[in-house]
Amino acid sequence: DTNQMTTPIIAGAGVAALALTGRAAILSFEAWRRAPPRMRKFYEGGFDPEMTKREAALILGVRESAAKDKVLAAHRKVMIANHPDAGGSDYIATKINEAKAKLIKKGGSGSPF
Repeated sequence: DTNQMTTPIIAGAGVAALALTGRAAILSFEAWRRAPPRMRKFYEGGFDPEMTKREAALILGVRESAAKDKVLAAHRKVMIANHPDAGGSDYIATKINEAKAKLIKKGGSGSPF
Protein backbone atom coordinates (compact mmCIF):
# COMPACT_ATOMS: atom_id res chain seq x y z
CA ASP A 1 0.00 0.00 0.00
CA THR A 2 1.25 3.50 -0.89
CA ASN A 3 0.17 4.98 2.44
CA GLN A 4 2.45 2.67 4.38
CA MET A 5 5.42 3.70 2.23
CA THR A 6 4.89 7.46 2.44
CA THR A 7 4.47 7.59 6.22
CA PRO A 8 8.15 6.81 6.98
CA ILE A 9 9.26 9.30 4.30
CA ILE A 10 7.12 12.09 5.77
CA ALA A 11 8.25 11.21 9.29
CA GLY A 12 11.88 11.24 8.16
CA ALA A 13 11.47 14.63 6.47
CA GLY A 14 9.89 16.00 9.67
CA VAL A 15 12.76 14.72 11.82
CA ALA A 16 15.31 16.18 9.37
CA ALA A 17 13.56 19.57 9.39
CA LEU A 18 13.49 19.53 13.19
CA ALA A 19 17.20 18.65 13.35
CA LEU A 20 18.15 21.43 10.90
CA THR A 21 16.07 23.98 12.82
CA GLY A 22 17.68 22.93 16.10
CA ARG A 23 21.16 23.16 14.58
CA ALA A 24 20.44 26.66 13.25
CA ALA A 25 19.14 27.74 16.67
CA ILE A 26 22.26 26.41 18.43
CA LEU A 27 24.59 28.12 15.94
CA SER A 28 22.72 31.41 16.30
CA PHE A 29 22.90 31.23 20.09
CA GLU A 30 26.64 30.49 20.03
CA ALA A 31 27.26 33.41 17.64
CA TRP A 32 25.23 35.72 19.89
CA ARG A 33 27.21 34.58 22.93
CA ARG A 34 30.58 35.17 21.22
CA ALA A 35 29.64 38.63 19.94
CA PRO A 36 31.36 41.51 21.72
CA PRO A 37 29.14 43.60 23.99
CA ARG A 38 27.67 46.67 22.38
CA MET A 39 29.20 49.81 23.75
CA ARG A 40 27.00 52.82 24.18
CA LYS A 41 28.24 55.82 22.25
CA PHE A 42 29.05 58.76 24.47
CA TYR A 43 29.63 62.41 23.62
CA GLU A 44 33.03 62.72 21.94
CA GLY A 45 33.85 66.23 23.10
CA GLY A 46 34.69 69.46 21.39
CA PHE A 47 33.46 71.40 24.40
CA ASP A 48 31.91 74.87 24.22
CA PRO A 49 33.59 77.70 26.21
CA GLU A 50 30.56 77.83 28.52
CA MET A 51 28.54 74.68 29.02
CA THR A 52 24.95 74.72 27.76
CA LYS A 53 22.13 72.45 28.88
CA ARG A 54 22.27 70.76 25.48
CA GLU A 55 25.98 70.00 25.83
CA ALA A 56 25.47 68.79 29.41
CA ALA A 57 22.72 66.44 28.26
CA LEU A 58 24.95 65.10 25.46
CA ILE A 59 27.83 64.47 27.86
CA LEU A 60 25.65 62.49 30.26
CA GLY A 61 23.53 60.84 27.58
CA VAL A 62 20.19 62.08 28.94
CA ARG A 63 17.53 64.56 27.82
CA GLU A 64 17.82 68.21 28.78
CA SER A 65 14.60 67.80 30.77
CA ALA A 66 15.68 64.59 32.56
CA ALA A 67 14.68 64.12 36.19
CA LYS A 68 17.29 64.58 38.91
CA ASP A 69 17.53 60.83 39.64
CA LYS A 70 18.18 60.05 35.95
CA VAL A 71 20.86 62.75 35.80
CA LEU A 72 22.54 61.36 38.92
CA ALA A 73 22.42 57.77 37.59
CA ALA A 74 23.86 58.86 34.23
CA HIS A 75 26.56 60.91 35.99
CA ARG A 76 27.58 57.90 38.05
CA LYS A 77 27.77 55.66 34.99
CA VAL A 78 29.84 58.10 32.92
CA MET A 79 32.07 59.02 35.85
CA ILE A 80 32.88 55.38 36.61
CA ALA A 81 34.09 55.01 33.02
CA ASN A 82 36.13 58.25 33.10
CA HIS A 83 37.28 58.69 36.70
CA PRO A 84 40.87 59.98 37.10
CA ASP A 85 41.64 57.25 39.66
CA ALA A 86 40.80 54.66 36.97
CA GLY A 87 43.00 56.27 34.33
CA GLY A 88 40.57 58.93 33.13
CA SER A 89 41.30 62.58 32.50
CA ASP A 90 40.92 65.25 35.20
CA TYR A 91 39.58 67.63 32.55
CA ILE A 92 36.92 65.16 31.36
CA ALA A 93 35.92 64.40 34.95
CA THR A 94 35.51 68.15 35.56
CA LYS A 95 33.30 68.45 32.47
CA ILE A 96 31.19 65.49 33.61
CA ASN A 97 30.71 67.10 37.03
CA GLU A 98 29.91 70.43 35.38
CA ALA A 99 27.30 68.73 33.19
CA LYS A 100 25.66 67.18 36.26
CA ALA A 101 25.58 70.54 38.05
CA LYS A 102 24.16 72.27 34.97
CA LEU A 103 21.28 69.79 34.57
CA ILE A 104 20.44 69.54 38.27
CA LYS A 105 20.59 73.31 38.77
CA LYS A 106 18.54 73.86 35.58
CA GLY A 107 20.47 76.95 34.56
CA GLY A 108 23.32 79.20 35.63
CA SER A 109 26.95 78.77 34.62
CA GLY A 110 27.26 75.22 35.99
CA SER A 111 30.87 75.93 36.90
CA PRO A 112 31.94 74.32 40.17
CA PHE A 113 34.31 77.27 40.79
